[in-house]
Amino acid sequence: MLTWFRTGRAAAASVLACAVLLVVQQAWYFGEWGGAAVSTFVTDASYVPQALVFTVLAARVAVSRRQEPRTRRAWQVITVAFACQLVAHCSWFVQSQILHSTGYPSTADYWFLLFSPFMFAGLLMLPGQYRRRRDRQKLALDALIVGAGGFIAIWYLLLGPILNAPGMTSWERSFTAALPIGDLLLVLAMSTALLRRHQPEAPAPIRLLAGAIALTVTADVSYSWIQLHGGFTGGSWPDLLWLAGCFLLVVAADQQYRRPRHPAPRRQDRNAVAIFPYVASVAAYLLLAERSSHLPLNPYGGMILGSAVLTLLVMARQLHALRDNREMAVTDGLTGLANRTLVGERLEQLAAQPIRPGRHAAVMLIDLDRFKPVNDTFGHEAGDAVLIAAADALRGVIRAGDLAGRLGGDEFTVLLQDLPSREAAGAVATRLLEALRTPVIFGEHVLMVEASIGVVVRDDPAASGETLLQQADTALYAAKRAGRGRFEYYSTVMDTKAREAELRHAVAHDELVVHFQPIVALATGELRAVEALVRWNHPVRGLLGPGEFIDLAEETGAVVPLGAWVLRAACREVSGWPAGSLRLSVNLSPKQVAQADLVETVETILAETGFPADRLTLEITESVILQPDPLIIGRLEALRDLGIQLAVDDFGTGYSALSYLRRLPVTTLKIDRSFVTGIADDAEARSVCEAVVHLGDAFRMTVVAEGIETADQAAALIDMGCTVGQGFLFHRPLPPGDAEALVRGLEHV
Repeated sequence: MLTWFRTGRAAAASVLACAVLLVVQQAWYFGEWGGAAVSTFVTDASYVPQALVFTVLAARVAVSRRQEPRTRRAWQVITVAFACQLVAHCSWFVQSQILHSTGYPSTADYWFLLFSPFMFAGLLMLPGQYRRRRDRQKLALDALIVGAGGFIAIWYLLLGPILNAPGMTSWERSFTAALPIGDLLLVLAMSTALLRRHQPEAPAPIRLLAGAIALTVTADVSYSWIQLHGGFTGGSWPDLLWLAGCFLLVVAADQQYRRPRHPAPRRQDRNAVAIFPYVASVAAYLLLAERSSHLPLNPYGGMILGSAVLTLLVMARQLHALRDNREMAVTDGLTGLANRTLVGERLEQLAAQPIRPGRHAAVMLIDLDRFKPVNDTFGHEAGDAVLIAAADALRGVIRAGDLAGRLGGDEFTVLLQDLPSREAAGAVATRLLEALRTPVIFGEHVLMVEASIGVVVRDDPAASGETLLQQADTALYAAKRAGRGRFEYYSTVMDTKAREAELRHAVAHDELVVHFQPIVALATGELRAVEALVRWNHPVRGLLGPGEFIDLAEETGAVVPLGAWVLRAACREVSGWPAGSLRLSVNLSPKQVAQADLVETVETILAETGFPADRLTLEITESVILQPDPLIIGRLEALRDLGIQLAVDDFGTGYSALSYLRRLPVTTLKIDRSFVTGIADDAEARSVCEAVVHLGDAFRMTVVAEGIETADQAAALIDMGCTVGQGFLFHRPLPPGDAEALVRGLEHV
């Protein structure tokens, strides 16, 4: 039977059948069809299939590997409790309809009594959120408050009358008292399970169990009351509550089986279960007021009224304290904005909302530019003043329904909803940029801080809150790379993981091509070498220069296989050209230099392509020579021992240490194009160029000038003593065929 119930259709059909059975019984009861005997038979018979279904469905949960181990163990005990109910209902049917026995307590009553301790244990075993000792104490107090309120009601309705009821044996009195005590245990366990929730709202199966227990306890109390005042007979109105509770047990077991092992978090801020202790307290005082209404106002009435008012005032004070604690827990202490916790909750709420036509939601991630120098120069008090001013700027721009928060450090976020268009998010970002440019007065200093903003407009209903924040971070990084002090919209083109996968795919499927820029003698234009420059022949975006993807390759590590591909492709291409003395220059990234197998990789490529090592120049950046470790020095010396020459690319843009430059096996310095561009009218750029040329002479190195675009620049470089250069004045980067044609043409001149 359990195997049959594991199929989704069978379980759903069983739940539907139980619902139909419940409706039929309720209609039969209220319709009073067939007389009291028939109504009692229908009622008693309705319990057995319901109990059988919820027991089997609970057993299905107890053995399911879809559930967490702790959940399975809890439901194993709950299944035992359900089985006790099944035996009890079967026994009652036999007793009342077949044997016509009315003895009390009956066999069914004993099994009904066993239901309470097993259900109590199973509910307490349900997994809950990890809590600190203080939180566990608070949970225990809340549950005891609910239990105390229930105890007052049960004492008034049952326990007090049971202890004073005449004509009962000691065993009957003890057994009758045990039933409401068991119900009180169920109330304690259920309130604990509800309060000890995983999420802001208890899961559906627990809420259904709570409803079933509430109906069962109410029916049990009614049953015991009727027993005290004349005896219970089947088909009475408490059966309506018991049967409804049985159906809720059926649905709870089915919902627990269908519940994912790791469900998505609920997105409610408040939980109605948290008011249980207060509801129980109010109910207890109302009952006390009703029972003491006949007492004289002096002194009992005033004392009871004062106690009730005092308790209510304490409860109101605690509610205010809870609200204050909530605000403290979700508020950034320095700026007063929402903190990361509240931002995360609101992000998940935003992600759960349906996307409506003409209504847009956006997430902005804001990072202050040049904030660290403010902290380092003027101290943390100045930094705090800037953060507070930034928070005030955010409040002044966003609308009342939007949320501004601080994630930490100098990183802020803004959540916008109900925007009329995508462009509206950009308009808000523009106003934020302007507001954040406002100078901050700190003592005698005027602090200037700008910001960069990443904007993502939600258009994917499946994107989670965390995904939206990651996308905003990607857009923020793009804004910083584009020059800071600006905002950028997120697009899938920016997605690092997707672009990295696309780039690696390009390397593996020959979407990259190598162009070659000639390096010439400045005085004669004679071809001395060619530099290999990679291009991406993108299937959608066309031919892309290295500025479109090299930074991404460096960031993700894809530059290592990309660099090896470029070296192999360039060596293979140039080895077939006729000019036997033409040198080939290829760039090495810092990540390639850091690879332990660099030398072996270069040797393998040279062996595969047949390109001679003494015609190869490998270009490294200044960051490599700034503080090289012994392993890097060893690799560079090993490359030199193969006959390969080494050049420092973009020399002058970093902070090169001359002592290391002397120690490293470098033969060539390349002047960065930024200095060459201003050589004619910028005295500082001209001085740097002259210094590099003289440095090359002192170290007996070749100096190559990059980015030469005018004859005046070439003449100025020649005057300084620079003899070799490259740039648009001589040749643009050429495709392999054009570069080979150029070499062959020069060979025949």
